[in-house]
Amino acid sequence: MAEGEEVGNKQILLRDYVSGFPKESDMALNSGTIRLKVPEGSKGVLVKNLYLSCDPYMRNRMKKPMLLATLLPSRLDRYSGEFLYRRTVIPAAV
Repeated sequence: MAEGEEVGNKQILLRDYVSGFPKESDMALNSGTIRLKVPEGSKGVLVKNLYLSCDPYMRNRMKKPMLLATLLPSRLDRYSGEFLYRRTVIPAAV
């Protein structure tokens, strides 16, 4: 398949960060074409997705990041193996 056949390609993309359950209005359907091509001599495999699956685990990963924790001054208290214990220092009102 060195030359590559040109086929239609549909993508379902999120418009922005989703709050609550995803709705159809949160998604956009893009259509285009792609060339199906695996480089000659490659051990690559060409696959086709048949279904869109929304994994509930990914729900928290799709939330907009909160910057408050990174903006507040903090100091490292302890490091224990894989865990980093951090205490946030909130400045007192003057």
